[in-house]
Amino acid sequence: MTKKPKVVRTDRELECPQIDSGLRAMGYELVLLPDAVSEDELVAEVADADLLLMCYTPVTERVIASASNLKGIVKYGVGIDAIDIEAAKARGIPVVNVPEYAEETVAEGAFALMIALAKKLTTLDHTMKHQQWVWPTSRWMGSDIAGKTVGLVGCGKIGCSMARMAGAGFRAHVLGFDPHVDSATMQNAGIQKFDDLHQMLSKCDFVSIHCVLNEQTRHLIGTGELDCMKPTAILINVSRGAIVDEAALVEALMTKRLAGAGLDVYSQEPLARIGHPMSALYDLDNVILMPHLTFYTAEAMQRLAQDTLKRCAEIKSAGPVLIKSGDPRLTSQTSGVVFPD
Repeated sequence: MTKKPKVVRTDRELECPQIDSGLRAMGYELVLLPDAVSEDELVAEVADADLLLMCYTPVTERVIASASNLKGIVKYGVGIDAIDIEAAKARGIPVVNVPEYAEETVAEGAFALMIALAKKLTTLDHTMKHQQWVWPTSRWMGSDIAGKTVGLVGCGKIGCSMARMAGAGFRAHVLGFDPHVDSATMQNAGIQKFDDLHQMLSKCDFVSIHCVLNEQTRHLIGTGELDCMKPTAILINVSRGAIVDEAALVEALMTKRLAGAGLDVYSQEPLARIGHPMSALYDLDNVILMPHLTFYTAEAMQRLAQDTLKRCAEIKSAGPVLIKSGDPRLTSQTSGVVFPD
């Protein structure tokens, strides 16, 4: 009896029934591993695997070196910083992500956090449920978005969607910082380009982060940048936790040098009420904490499943795998990949 090709999918806590059933329909033996799988356990499972799917679990050089049959690594999501791409390239193993499935979805999530903080919706809801009613005292005074200034750190597709919602939708003035996007492109998206991050931050009532995590953006928003912001400003991060110096952010929020924050991502996930570097944020009513789920809608997961299975089918057929991302870490690949025309 011919042995089935084997696929390992990590982070099984993220339920992906369409992906799992699709892989089985392709003839794969599917092994599901938990988010907390150790490197040793992952090394043992991928030793005879043909395909590896991951979302958050680190795929290290050692993991890649142990997988003698591996024909491809698929990130079923966007961020690729947990994959040792250089190690994969050295083995000629293509690495691909799914960059387009939740662009509008994540922008909607960021905007939802912004409007909820501006209107104090979560604290009002919590207080109503415990005290039955509140009266219009200064504690409950919210803020309009119309007429305010929204700054975007990163002006790719998600940032541009956020700009449309804030600008055309709510009549905010939208500023943008992104060294990789020219002023004409930003202007067409309704964004005023700033080349100086500090200068932009100083003008903003809301700041929303929409850039990738790499060595240039790690701790891009640190103490100096937070100090530039108005004490009445609100920070939104739905991108990657490490883009922000999180210790500096906690201090700014605890000392009221920043009015609030809406966070969906953290350097150390999952977040925890005790023993986490950001545990203090659980007790702040000017902070909304999300469990890295702004991407998680029925429509986005449908798109994710479709694109993921297409990439898996390409790898299984030994054809070139389509790289839709413009990330230079992926576009620098030369083996087993193809790029859009």
